[in-house]
Amino acid sequence: MKAKMTVNKTFKIDKVDPRIYGSFVEHLGRCVYTGIYEPGHPTADAQGFRGDVKALVKELNVPFIRYPGGNFVSGYNWEDGIGPKESRPKRLDLAWKTVESNEVGIHEFMEWVNSVGAECNMAVNLGTRGIDEARNILEYCNHKGGSYWSDLRRQNGSEEPFNIKTWCLGNEMDGPWQMGHKTAAEYGRLAQETAKIMKMYDNTIELVVCGSSNNTMPTYGAWEAEVLDYTYNDVDYLSLHCYYGNQKNDLPSYLAKSLEMDEFIKSVAAICDYVKAKKRIKKTMYLSFDEWNVWYHSHTADSKSEPWQQAPPILEDVYNFEDALLVGCLLITLLKNCDRVKIACMAQLVNVIAPIMTQPGGEAWRQTIFWPYAHAANHGLGTVLTPIVECPTYEADGRQVPFIESLAIHNEDKNEMVVFAVNRSLDTALDFGVEFQGYTLGSVIEYKEMSGHDIKKTNTQQDGSVKPKDATATIDGASVKTKLAPLSWNMIRVALK
Repeated sequence: MKAKMTVNKTFKIDKVDPRIYGSFVEHLGRCVYTGIYEPGHPTADAQGFRGDVKALVKELNVPFIRYPGGNFVSGYNWEDGIGPKESRPKRLDLAWKTVESNEVGIHEFMEWVNSVGAECNMAVNLGTRGIDEARNILEYCNHKGGSYWSDLRRQNGSEEPFNIKTWCLGNEMDGPWQMGHKTAAEYGRLAQETAKIMKMYDNTIELVVCGSSNNTMPTYGAWEAEVLDYTYNDVDYLSLHCYYGNQKNDLPSYLAKSLEMDEFIKSVAAICDYVKAKKRIKKTMYLSFDEWNVWYHSHTADSKSEPWQQAPPILEDVYNFEDALLVGCLLITLLKNCDRVKIACMAQLVNVIAPIMTQPGGEAWRQTIFWPYAHAANHGLGTVLTPIVECPTYEADGRQVPFIESLAIHNEDKNEMVVFAVNRSLDTALDFGVEFQGYTLGSVIEYKEMSGHDIKKTNTQQDGSVKPKDATATIDGASVKTKLAPLSWNMIRVALK
């Protein structure tokens, strides 16, 4: 089979906001405790954070991390996590039926997030709490001093403010499982007033309002329209959440799920534009896809988990090679929509449906999905060019699915072109050419390929063999040419003259 992608210097989607490569740390399972934080671990620093995990997070180049939830935030009292650790209360977390020690709170997390070179995207509790809690935590985190909450922060050891610029107004408030679940009208009014109060303090902060928990919710679409009717003028982003799985063990259908993500994004953007037109205002609402990943492997084990444990091993999906291929397709889809999706957070970062796994007291290792995420976050920066792809297709779930998922990004800072591509074909290599119109190509800097693995192959503490290898591409005038192996993730970097 043959496939060709053409890009032209004139036709651009948009510049990538690095926050599209964000992640998520929730007080859930072992994400925090024995994930990022484990005092007594051989690599732990003076604050108790694992050095081996820090190194892997830095290798991923994660720029932006949502915290502390997730469903957890809807029952969270942030004040429990400040002050002397020995005085902090243990609480029952009703969202995940676990015990929260509060050993890690705002100060500890902000120290850690700064140490890995990321920004914090802080969520406020609009489930069991509301406006007053939101304004208090904002003052605690961001005010320099001379007020009750800012002086309490200084007393607790952080002289300088944290200066958190992006805030989530609750989490999945449309979901009946959520503590403090609300109707669209109830949430819309609360979010509107919370946003107004927070921006009274600082109108430069950016706010994310809750969209639907996923696009199968019975209120999906109507929820977005009604919530935005209240909040459009006061917020900056609308959230999207969706997880994907191969429960039917149908690989062609599974690898087509990125088309579902694309339809979801475009539908939500259309709803935003409807409210924009209805309100007759110029402001464009951007999107924050702040929960996405593969999640289905751990469901059976989690159904047997005993309640009220502290940091139990739940939601620990062990990812295989086919999951890495889908994650590659999903990353490309987010980038194809970078004109509207400015923030995205792979959920989550460590142990809980995560690219990084740890053994308590032992090693940390890279799951299969680590690699496409690392390639994109480190090299997928610059301007995304509109891809014109000529490629054979196959049918799955009533759609015509191209065998190749691909795009190109012009990284102006490095003066290079970066191509990401997934070959969805189960058994056939693709002769693949990319024509760069308006550019003068130099040489191939790097070509990394993940291919040739059994689709169910996983990485473990002892065996990390599902990883990229070097491959070869050639320059032919204005084109880059190669052969994409069946079922492969590919990253090609080309220097420009």
